[in-house]
Amino acid sequence: MARIKCKIKYDGSEFSGFQVQPQNRTVQGVLESVLKEMHKGAEIRLQASGRTDTGVHAIGQVIHFDSPFDIPEKNWKRALNTLLPDDIYIQEVTKVSDEFHARYSVKEKEYHYYVWNAEEPDIFKRNYSFYFPYQLDIDKMLEACRYLEGTHDFTTFSSAKSTIKGEKIRTLFHASCKKQGNEVEFIFRGSGFLYNMVRIMVSVLLDVGQGRRKPTDIIDLLAKKDRQLAGKTISPQGLYLWNVKYEAD
Repeated sequence: MARIKCKIKYDGSEFSGFQVQPQNRTVQGVLESVLKEMHKGAEIRLQASGRTDTGVHAIGQVIHFDSPFDIPEKNWKRALNTLLPDDIYIQEVTKVSDEFHARYSVKEKEYHYYVWNAEEPDIFKRNYSFYFPYQLDIDKMLEACRYLEGTHDFTTFSSAKSTIKGEKIRTLFHASCKKQGNEVEFIFRGSGFLYNMVRIMVSVLLDVGQGRRKPTDIIDLLAKKDRQLAGKTISPQGLYLWNVKYEAD
């Protein structure tokens, strides 16, 4: 058996998230259907670096699967992309050792979130950014980002529906935002992320940008470990799983 690692990108607009769901179109469901076709009806289960929700996109998602086929990497890529729909694309295929695991071998993940910050919406960006027509203080938001960096209990910034067991301590190596034209880009790199964590952090940072919160409020929010203090979970459309790093990278 060969273990195959794939770096993939997808437009999440027409998917009900990554994970297989009965009756719904999902990224995993489409990928496993293609693998089943390639393997003459045999079920091939894949593992991913993590799941993405409905409407969330990926630039650098990573999956792995085991196959009895001995196929050159470039042929794997060509065969998969020939069978896949236009909203999923295999960027890179690598044969890896059995010790590699797309989820458990992760060392760092990077997410980007895009906000369309203009008076008028751009209908062509409606599936790829969050429309937010209010004035923002980018410097205040950057200051707040610095308080998010480091190792903290991120309970306040995790969905109350999260099924994770155990502590919610994570390390954020980098948190930042910048505005170019009418678009604000948030970047987060960390050891791992809780369910809805990025979308909740962006929601709070936009509150800071509007002056509804102070940058130092982040310290208090982290300390209180109370999801209800952080406000709503922002729209998934602006969120991208940007990159996943492993020990060998």
